[in-house]
Amino acid sequence: MIWDRIVTAILQLNIGYLDVIDIIIVGYVFYRLILIIRGTRAEQLVKGLVILLLAMIISDKIGMKTLNWILEKVMTVGLIAIPIVFQPELRRALEQLGRGKIFKPSSWSWDPQEFDHFLEELMKAIPALVKKRIGALIVIERDTGLKDWVDTGIAIDGTISAELLVNIFFPLSPLHDGAVILRGNQIAAAGCYLPLTDDPYLDKELGARHRAGLGVTEQSDAVALIVSDETGIVSVAHNGVLTRYLDEKKLREILIELCAPPQTEGLNLNLWPWRNNK
Repeated sequence: MIWDRIVTAILQLNIGYLDVIDIIIVGYVFYRLILIIRGTRAEQLVKGLVILLLAMIISDKIGMKTLNWILEKVMTVGLIAIPIVFQPELRRALEQLGRGKIFKPSSWSWDPQEFDHFLEELMKAIPALVKKRIGALIVIERDTGLKDWVDTGIAIDGTISAELLVNIFFPLSPLHDGAVILRGNQIAAAGCYLPLTDDPYLDKELGARHRAGLGVTEQSDAVALIVSDETGIVSVAHNGVLTRYLDEKKLREILIELCAPPQTEGLNLNLWPWRNNK
């Protein structure tokens, strides 16, 4: 058996079971770190550091002392600069640790009926905004609290409705310039100011609305819906990734995937009609 061979190899190497557990934990931590930085600017920075590290090792092996000395100094400075360069990724990693089930806040644990109302109102508001070419930025709060950005806007604390959302973003209305933040089944605030992404690879045709939608999802686990006032294109930002050109069916699927409450064992599926649409 393969398992017997593994155990035999471990015994021959004089490796204890605690050592194996230690290796597994460290491997899992590195795996999670790779998932966190994948698709971000940090991925390119890590590749650059790996190249410098390999160059330093090779230069040492072949006796290029001057180059090796320079690379060693660069790596020393780089280790000091890592916490600064990777600040967004480190913050995201700590936030994900704090979003474990033990610390999961109850404010986002809405029931299926509330989600049904939330989803249907959004699916009525978005097509209306697209039809009238009204730009919109709607942010859905999840586990990470968005209070810092809610406080930058005007408190609404009203039940979500398609009519209210359309009126908020209607041109020249007092609250149209900014983001609406949804907290569960409620509109927490409107006219909120969000952090802009500084991603240098973002398409130049995307304006401040898309950059703000990406920015807030880079710093939290929120979901941002963006409607372009120029083209009517609907986009969704999540985890710093922008998905564009969404039709109503695809938008509904994404919202269910990212925002729907988890299914509880033993509940009748007929209570959750939106799951039958997946």
